Amino acid sequence: MKTLVWVEHDGGTVKDATLSAVTAAAKLGEVHLLVAGQGVDAVARAAAAIAGVGKVHVADDAAYAHALAENVAPLVVELMGHHDAFVAPATTTGKNIAPRVAALLDVMQVSDILSVEGPDSFTRPIYAGNAIATVRTSDKKLVVTVRGTAFDKAEAQGGTGTIEAVAATGDKGLSSFTGAEIAENARPELTSAKIIVSGGRALGSEEQFHALIDPLADKLGAAVGASRAAVDAGYAPNDYQ
Repeated sequence: MKTLVWVEHDGGTVKDATLSAVTAAAKLGEVHLLVAGQGVDAVARAAAAIAGVGKVHVADDAAYAHALAENVAPLVVELMGHHDAFVAPATTTGKNIAPRVAALLDVMQVSDILSVEGPDSFTRPIYAGNAIATVRTSDKKLVVTVRGTAFDKAEAQGGTGTIEAVAATGDKGLSSFTGAEIAENARPELTSAKIIVSGGRALGSEEQFHALIDPLADKLGAAVGASRAAVDAGYAPNDYQ
């Protein structure tokens, strides 16, 4: 079974969420990576050095400079002709790309997995994380997102993966990048934090949420998370999910 993993990167380095996704993908079989972006030679070399990686597919094109899902998804679908599964970290970018890939492949996405129980079976949280479900898919092509904190990180060094350039599928003209605002935050990223402080709907208000959760997280050096109910109530932004 060949699995294609989306590489989350900042244009120069591979993010930790990718290392956890590689660990999950390795439980399915042979691991290949996809590096898409513009001027990503350094990222491709770093990806090839990850332990357990067999091949790194590199799409270096302006169409992928900002990882717009509408441009990346068709590229993934093209590569899925030679792969059995697509795995992405459950980050903001990964959760934007994976549903579009699933739709184009006409399969059901398996979201936010906590473990791999078999080639077609996974565990994932349900009911705002209050219960864990074991799910099985009958789709011939798998699309999976991975909760990074549930898997150990693959070793970032020691791998001997080969690098292979792939043809770009181009700009589909469905979306455009207008700008980015980078939030400065001393807390660790939610997708890779070892400690997470999280609150829910019972806190009663946005003010109470931040008054209780934020100081505790800062004291512990933790990331801040929130339940789906708290986000829907407006107590916390969606990226706390």
